[in-house]
Amino acid sequence: MKHNFFYKLRFVKIKDIIHLLYFIIAFPLAKIYRLYRKELWLICEYENEARDNGYYLFRHLRRNHKEIDAVYAINKSCRDYRKVDTIGKTVQYGGLLHWIFYLAAEVNISSQKGGKPNAAVCYLLEVYGIIKNTRVFLQHGVIMNDLPYLHYKNSKVRLFMCSSEKERAFVIDAFGYPEEYVVNTGLCRFDALIDERTTSQTIFVCPTWRSWIAHPVKESNEIEDISDFKKTRYYKYWSQLLMSSELNELLAEKELQLIFCPHRNMAPFIKDFQSQSPRVKIVSWEEEDIHKRITSSDMIITDYSSISMDFAYQDKPLIYYQFDKELFHKAHQPSGYFDYHEDGFGPVCDNINEVLKSFKEAVENGLRPVEKYKAKIDEFFILRDSNNCERNYAAIKKAISEVRRLGYERKNRFRSYMGRRQRPRMETRER
Repeated sequence: MKHNFFYKLRFVKIKDIIHLLYFIIAFPLAKIYRLYRKELWLICEYENEARDNGYYLFRHLRRNHKEIDAVYAINKSCRDYRKVDTIGKTVQYGGLLHWIFYLAAEVNISSQKGGKPNAAVCYLLEVYGIIKNTRVFLQHGVIMNDLPYLHYKNSKVRLFMCSSEKERAFVIDAFGYPEEYVVNTGLCRFDALIDERTTSQTIFVCPTWRSWIAHPVKESNEIEDISDFKKTRYYKYWSQLLMSSELNELLAEKELQLIFCPHRNMAPFIKDFQSQSPRVKIVSWEEEDIHKRITSSDMIITDYSSISMDFAYQDKPLIYYQFDKELFHKAHQPSGYFDYHEDGFGPVCDNINEVLKSFKEAVENGLRPVEKYKAKIDEFFILRDSNNCERNYAAIKKAISEVRRLGYERKNRFRSYMGRRQRPRMETRER
């Protein structure tokens, strides 16, 4: 489905109107506030989270670059608040002060494109040129498919972090970013994938979401019958896996546990999934510390989720379960540079029998990636170390320096122009 301006208008809520008033109040206050905090870095993820690239960059700054005036925006009532508050300064997410910081900050940094006081209002202000601020997109995961909402014309992001040269080339060519705006740094949370990697005899099953199901509009039923969630392919195929007696027998035989955790946008439908095995646990995104689950699990089964890249980065095996490939790419995410069959780091399956066969082979191989996939991982991730946060920091510093330089040049040109305009008037008065 196309996410154009009029599509977005359907999701405008009363709270968005309230945030527009916040902006009007905050704008003049931010002008004054910036006089006192000229080099403020504002960092965030989603409102209730500190567990992704934003958090890991913030932690890195507090440990290694304390001279940076950094503040983390988060909901102070969420469960992640304490771990952020103990290491640095925070601001209440979505409040008036967040708006002031957002408008006053020298740079706004987030792992989410919607990481700002109010996504709807900020989208209008930024993309339509009403405000001009410097924004850094740390990314939520490695991009594999085309994501129109991240195209430069729809984001106007100043710095876009990538994790491989293939990904960077795709973002530049397909998304329309200036070449110097896109850098290959690796994701900040990748540092912890190396430092905190463990095993736990656990299989992580983490499918991504479907926009026509999670955010239904009139056109959704033209894509698929969503009148009853249990009629959707998403439910039928994932439920078939969870209820598989063959899977449950294999889990019991090898003393493995399986964690089923769909994307946060599919949380309303978790109650519909069941399993007859005590070795299968069905959890919501909010219940889980996803990062810890990624570092501790031995394998992932997913469809198109970029979390598969985190497992590949750790040299852990994975299976792609893609039962609705054509529908997914048509209605949710168009295909990109990444061909799962040619470039993928594990077998691509489109039915339950193929998944069970691949899973059994992975278990028999000791839950290690086979050599052909290991070679693909090494080729894709040229940067695979614990220096991702530092590369992100260096790239942000460089971008800020460039923005400052351009700002000085504009001011000098303006002063020169005004000087030329005033000179003839002075000469006339002298005559």
